[in-house]
Amino acid sequence: MEHDSHAGLVRSLSLLDITMIGIAAMIGGAIFNLVGPAMYEGGPSLLIVFLASGIISFFTALTYAELGSAFPEAGGGYRWVKEGLPRPNAFISGWIAWFAHMIAGSLYAVSIGDFFGSMLTSIGVASQFGGIPLDKIIAILSIVLFTYVNYRGVSLTGKIGNGLTFMQIIIIIVLIASGIYAMSFVNHNWAVNFQHFVPKGITGFILAMGITFIAFEGYEIIVQAGEEVKNPKRNIPKAIFITLGIVTVLYIAFTFVFLGGIDATKVGKEVWQYIGDNQDVGIAKAAEYLIPYGTTLVFVGGLVSSVAALSATTFSSSRVSFAMGRQYNLPYIFSSIHSKHHTPHFAIIASGFIMLIMASWLPLEQIALVAGVMFLFLFTQVNWAGINIRRVHGSKLDYGFKIPLFPLMPIIGIICKAGLAIFLLVYNPLSWVIAIIWILLGFSIYKLYIAKKEIDHYAPLVANMGPAERKSYRIMVVFNKKTIEKLVKIASAIAKDKDGEISLLNVATIPLQIPLSMGHRFAEPVIKTFDNLKNTPGFAEHRYLVRLSHDNTEAILATAEEQGINLLIMDFFDLRNNRKLLSLATCDILGVSIRKDFENELSNVVVSYDKGRHSDLGIEIAHAFSNVMGSKMRIIRGVVESPEEERDILSRINEKMFDLDLKKIPVERVYPTSSEITKDLLENLNKDPEIVIVGAGNQSEQAFSPRTMEIVEKSRYSVFVVRDSRFASIKARYFWQMIAPRLKENRIIYRIYRSIYRLKPTKKVPSDEEYFSTKI
Repeated sequence: MEHDSHAGLVRSLSLLDITMIGIAAMIGGAIFNLVGPAMYEGGPSLLIVFLASGIISFFTALTYAELGSAFPEAGGGYRWVKEGLPRPNAFISGWIAWFAHMIAGSLYAVSIGDFFGSMLTSIGVASQFGGIPLDKIIAILSIVLFTYVNYRGVSLTGKIGNGLTFMQIIIIIVLIASGIYAMSFVNHNWAVNFQHFVPKGITGFILAMGITFIAFEGYEIIVQAGEEVKNPKRNIPKAIFITLGIVTVLYIAFTFVFLGGIDATKVGKEVWQYIGDNQDVGIAKAAEYLIPYGTTLVFVGGLVSSVAALSATTFSSSRVSFAMGRQYNLPYIFSSIHSKHHTPHFAIIASGFIMLIMASWLPLEQIALVAGVMFLFLFTQVNWAGINIRRVHGSKLDYGFKIPLFPLMPIIGIICKAGLAIFLLVYNPLSWVIAIIWILLGFSIYKLYIAKKEIDHYAPLVANMGPAERKSYRIMVVFNKKTIEKLVKIASAIAKDKDGEISLLNVATIPLQIPLSMGHRFAEPVIKTFDNLKNTPGFAEHRYLVRLSHDNTEAILATAEEQGINLLIMDFFDLRNNRKLLSLATCDILGVSIRKDFENELSNVVVSYDKGRHSDLGIEIAHAFSNVMGSKMRIIRGVVESPEEERDILSRINEKMFDLDLKKIPVERVYPTSSEITKDLLENLNKDPEIVIVGAGNQSEQAFSPRTMEIVEKSRYSVFVVRDSRFASIKARYFWQMIAPRLKENRIIYRIYRSIYRLKPTKKVPSDEEYFSTKI
């Protein structure tokens, strides 16, 4: 099989092509087989259900349109989560998306088998061959066919997909036109069918929304094609909104005419009840009362829709795994591109093979609900990532579309998706159980294999010198030649107070044009610097880490995640404009701005306490200096709040002091004498030589708040800027330390572990005794 891993994907998909891909995925077979079950719960209010689902989807579609125009690359949501959220969110989002797309594709294949198999058996074809059911054979053949179609190229995929999608739209329009005709000339009393509009109340309404929401995830598939779209900055946002608008209108119109066009006296009960009672074949049976050969027409429409959706999901699942392979979140072979067809051939074949297995053996009816839960998880992550990406990159990105009323829209999207996911937890808790098991399996694979491969590629560790014993609380100091000794002195005080350990990180930054594999000569002077530093009194017991990287920030983030760091300490000059590090770090951060009188200042520490969470971390660090160095400690407040708010803040300070067992610590309040409260604060902070500790402040527009920056720049004394991470106490290593021994007891996981080692012939496969005695 001839291929070239370094070739690029070809931009050959037009606006029409990707719009048809999105419509095919959103309509799928759902319009023919989900309307019945949803109507059973929601009744005629299903009209409003589809409208509500369209509106809820719109908030997330805005994020997809913005990010799809700014990052028109394969991978979609996975790619953006990698850019905007801390590790291992990217891997988990890609793992979720890949699984969800493959599950959807398997379901469409099974639907094709059911539709086509029923038709063949009705004309006398045997129901099984060699003990294998006919519907399974057809499902397998359909997956093989569309895997091959995708393998041959997106141009062929687009042409076949366009033809199928046009066919399904025509069938739907014929049924809608028939319903309009019936309402106009046959069933003049059609309004009666809408009398019991919400027969099962709000519970039935929300349940109907949960059942049909999976039909509104097709815009995810549009952005998967980002790297193969012509003029993506314009066409991706257009395709998303056109697709969502067309599909929402079609669903509403389709439901409306089926409810209004059928005479209730002919079916013997209310129309919504008749359709709902017949569940997934409700529309097919109702169509007989709407148009001659209506059931046959619905059958053909369902078959065509399932085929079109299978083509689209085969395409999208392979693009997710392709992007993950390119980022080393799956084996790199997934990123290889065929030299002739310019398609990610290995990713296509692998995705098709897994879909084939699922279609053959797994209980897809239950797992279909899992796909819905997983898409909701993914959409929540993407909205969150969209907010962070704006914060990190600001106006540096070239957007083809920007979300209005930012960040309100993505926040509403997060709330809506989380709400629906919680509802599905109540309605079908097993779907959450299966989803969580899949995520935990992915997390285990990530910790065992993926994380190391990814970090080794982007920031290989060339030196790791230090004690074998690891402590629970871990501090990492980023090397700065001018301030390293003072930074380590600060770290030592905190480490002693918390019984922690210290790691020193130095990154050898390699020019982009030089491969990291050829950059070891850049590491030699860095290692030599550390060798000299280790001979300095008090430095020998620390851990020393040296990495190669094209991106210093990525190396710091990778090391913090790999080493399970709780607190990152670095020179404030290196930190002040690094919004990416501040946004994506999963540890607390201490930026140090050192003045000449640093040694004298250590005897006194003052915390400037505002109402943000960072100030509590500032008190903890001041407390460490007080315990270890005997520093005198005080707290000041720049009062700008109302008396009620001020009482709440003082109460919070008292609670923090009680938690730390602090006694007789003065709390001074500074009231503004003018409109410039920072000026008054600085006068109080700089009375005597002392370390000034301030919180990072609000970072929505810049790395640090204007007040924080003014204090750093104008203070006569050294300033510690602290940022409390919400994730600092939620360490993957704590979770891993808890579950890894149990995983090691599981022989299935053990066999997977051994098979991974066997893929690398240069690695020694550990024996059973070595494996089960390994310390995590």
